[in-house]
Amino acid sequence: MKQTNVQPANGKLGILIVGNGAVATTFMTGALMARKGLTKPIGAMTQYDKVRVGRGAEKQYLHYADIVPIASLDDIVFGCWDVYPQNAYQSAVYAEVLKRADIEPVREELEQIVPLKAAFDKNYAKRLDGDNVKKSSDPSKSGDIPTRWEMVEQLREDIRQFKAEKQCDRIVVLWAASTEIYVPIDEQVHYTLDALEAAMKADDREHIAPSMCYAYAALVEGCPFVMGAPNTTVDIPAMWQLAEKTQMPIAGKDFKTGQTLVKSGFAPIIGTRCLGLEGWFSTNILGNRDGLVLDVPENFRTKEVSKLSTLETILKADEQPDLYSDYYHKVRINYYPPRNDNKESWDNIDICGWMGYPMQIKINFLCRDSILAAPVCLDLCLLIDLAARAGRCGTQRFLSFFLKSPMHDYTVGEEAVNHLYRQHTMLKNAIREMGGYEADEEID
Repeated sequence: MKQTNVQPANGKLGILIVGNGAVATTFMTGALMARKGLTKPIGAMTQYDKVRVGRGAEKQYLHYADIVPIASLDDIVFGCWDVYPQNAYQSAVYAEVLKRADIEPVREELEQIVPLKAAFDKNYAKRLDGDNVKKSSDPSKSGDIPTRWEMVEQLREDIRQFKAEKQCDRIVVLWAASTEIYVPIDEQVHYTLDALEAAMKADDREHIAPSMCYAYAALVEGCPFVMGAPNTTVDIPAMWQLAEKTQMPIAGKDFKTGQTLVKSGFAPIIGTRCLGLEGWFSTNILGNRDGLVLDVPENFRTKEVSKLSTLETILKADEQPDLYSDYYHKVRINYYPPRNDNKESWDNIDICGWMGYPMQIKINFLCRDSILAAPVCLDLCLLIDLAARAGRCGTQRFLSFFLKSPMHDYTVGEEAVNHLYRQHTMLKNAIREMGGYEADEEID
């Protein structure tokens, strides 16, 4: 390993997860099983991917951990918040993603992961009815949900207590909870840190989502924050300012797992081959808690905005008007309880070739939502912890590889990079750079 300025991964890394549902428990169970040598962390880039460093006679292909100091699975300590009080073992069994035989060997560890009370506002996820939620500390508001500023203060206290009790050296906060209702970005509230804090203190429940309280609390407590849902949370200028002020890295948004992963990888085939696109219709069915929440139109709108953004930055009308000036892009998600976590997606792609003759591509992906999301959770947590130790703050664009709707500075016209292979290049370059090597791959 070359000499770098990245701080070593000493001590315990606490991973505090917002949500204790299918994704979170699959992630935790798999990580605990893998460190016992009882399973393989398949799908995790940090555990398997290799990056070329050097050129010519100096060229080597190395695992990430041989280039940069990445935290070991042995050093991870898990905690969580959730609206339901069941511990991680009970929740993992209830989720029915994993077989009991793959949960039982780590039952004791999972049972010790008892969710902290969630900062929750039912207006943001109407289908959830859990009672493990924070209450207002004001005696006159007995039983009422806390103000947004109370949420922040209570979450900060949770982080401090968890860090002390578990003797963690560092904490990462990861959102793996449900999709909130869509919150349009409001320049009067979301563009400056002062305005955001004023809105929180004024208990502006329309513009301040509970997820913003988690992100704010994490950053102020010196914890990197990852947004794994399409919520309007850290993708606002006020949060970018807070990340700069606290010198903390942030990343988001929405785990890229199934259909969008396929789209971000397949659309470049169409673009590279200079084929025309007439339309791309995407639909999928799932039946887990995420599907239940997304069955509400206001929550689906948040997801739809996230999913629709992928194609437009890969197949650009302004660059190839003959090919991409007028295609139709539709995305649908349907709640179907019998399928549970076993999501199925269908993509119908209408393309055209030589002389405009039509052709069709159809993709049917039978995937397991949480099985695909779990390694993404691990990679994001380990890599944003690495970024923090490397002194990187603000939006970590190199993590866009793992995210459906990558954050970018839209206030200056920056465009998100959704092209999977360009995202992979950004990831590799960041690993090289943090490892003391030349970031030597061009992004076309």
